[in-house]
Order: sequence, then structure tokens, then C-alpha cells
Amino acid sequence: MSDEQSGPMEYGMLGEDAMSQDEKVAKYTGDVDWSYLRPHFKSGAMIYVDPSLDLKEVAKAFTNDQKEKVATWMKQADLVKPSSLHADWWEYDKTRFTAVVVNPFVLAQPLQKED
Repeated sequence: MSDEQSGPMEYGMLGEDAMSQDEKVAKYTGDVDWSYLRPHFKSGAMIYVDPSLDLKEVAKAFTNDQKEKVATWMKQADLVKPSSLHADWWEYDKTRFTAVVVNPFVLAQPLQKED
């Protein structure tokens, strides 16, 4: 996301229906494994969400066009486009995620591992 971008981000939840943003976030959020996220990573559509953030809040920031909030998270590396090193680790570790589709992206946050 660049500072030169002046128009709306134009991200949104899937589906053109009467559901509220909260209902859409809940509907399009779920626990997934790396095999689900791999194609989104390969296409550049996956965004890693740091566990310190509330995934639903991040999804709503995208859909509500809160560019400054999203840009701040990106500058602080709380939101990142993962690299192949991340992907290799998640594949090896069999990491599971909570993910939400915010068209055209999939926001993914790793689940805490149980000891």
C-alpha cells in the first residue's frame, strides 16, 4: 500500500447480501491448514496477521476502507505479505490458521499451539 494511493481500497467481504459486516466477517472466518492457504500465498493474496491483533478488527479495517490503520499495521510489520521462508516453515510445522476472506485477500493468523 503506497502513500500515493488516494482512492478507496475497495476491499470487501464476499457476497452481495443483506448481512452486516460483522455477520460477513463471522461467516467467512474459519480455521484452516496450510494446504488451504498455499494457493493464496502463491498468488500473492495472503496477508499474515500478527497474533497481537484482533483478526476481526483487521478484516473490518479493510472492508471499512481504514487505509491509515492498515498502513500503520503494515509499517509496524503487524501485517505482512509472507515470504517463501514463512511458507516453508508453515509447511514443515503443519501450522494451522484462522483465516478470513476479504476480497481480494485472505487474512491469516496462526493458531496458538497447545502444549
